[in-house]
Amino acid sequence: MPPEAQTDTETLDTASAAATPSRVQGLLEEGRRVLRSEADAVASMAERLDEGFVEAVELLYGATGRVIVTGVGKSGIVARKLAATLTSTGTPATFLHPVDGLHGDLGIVSREDVGIFISKSGATSELAGLVEYMVRLGVPMVALTGTVDSPLARHATAVLDCAVSAEACPMDLAPTSSTTAAVAMGDALAMVLLQRKGFRAEDFARFHPGGALGRKLTLRVDDLMVGEEYPEVPQTALMRDCIVPLAHMRGTVPIVDEDRRVVGVVTAGDLTRLMDRRENFLEVPVAQVMTASPRVARVGQLAGAVVREMEEFGIMALPVVDQEGRLQGVIHLHDILRAGVV
Repeated sequence: MPPEAQTDTETLDTASAAATPSRVQGLLEEGRRVLRSEADAVASMAERLDEGFVEAVELLYGATGRVIVTGVGKSGIVARKLAATLTSTGTPATFLHPVDGLHGDLGIVSREDVGIFISKSGATSELAGLVEYMVRLGVPMVALTGTVDSPLARHATAVLDCAVSAEACPMDLAPTSSTTAAVAMGDALAMVLLQRKGFRAEDFARFHPGGALGRKLTLRVDDLMVGEEYPEVPQTALMRDCIVPLAHMRGTVPIVDEDRRVVGVVTAGDLTRLMDRRENFLEVPVAQVMTASPRVARVGQLAGAVVREMEEFGIMALPVVDQEGRLQGVIHLHDILRAGVV
């Protein structure tokens, strides 16, 4: 057998061995073990959450300066993520590498700031100098650490317990469960702070003006609805009065009372089912066919919120009403999709 052919055969044999049912099952089970280990770490941390978390939220809420987030190694990556999350949700935050801080970057820190230090051991040597500087300057610190009696924790104003019983790494070496716990704690801190500040979807949109996210958070039903001369049918009408409006307006016609309040909706599907049941379907009152008290969208409502409801209930179009329930137009799912909201 030529050497090349032998090499190819060995490669195929190796691939075949890797795909045996026992090997596949073993890999799946190991993956599940890692996921369960990290999920258990977060769940355990949630049970231990105490008043230190509240103290941290209030400390960040009352800060008049920026939030300085720091960490080394994998904790530094978590710190960068937390700084980005805080900034995008209305709390100005900056990542500061502790080594860079001690070599010229401490000028970004002021007495009005709050520091967030992330360290599993709480005794990372690279953090010590920055901790000392913060203490000397009088900057309050929040510690996310797995060791609540560590030097970092002793200097911190608020301590968040991020301890894990073991890493998901089979050798208990690579930061896995501990980094997941720190990310989750940082997210909890940012999301509760967001609510404490009364941060709204509209505020979020101001920080994310570009792309689909910006459109999702800024476009409202008023921007996308068909409103000019949209046909409506009175609740006293017959089904013959719905034929032309259904054809012209993509299969959805609002039914209104004498004050133009929406009391029902007739769709092309309603008409088709009626035709199958009744020979004189044109003479049937719309009140007998319409969906009474239908779901509606309201003027000023975000298009992104409306589309979720439409997808959940399988609705292609919704009447748009004002605060008194009067018809203003109709918003179609296709128009929302075309606008790039989702």
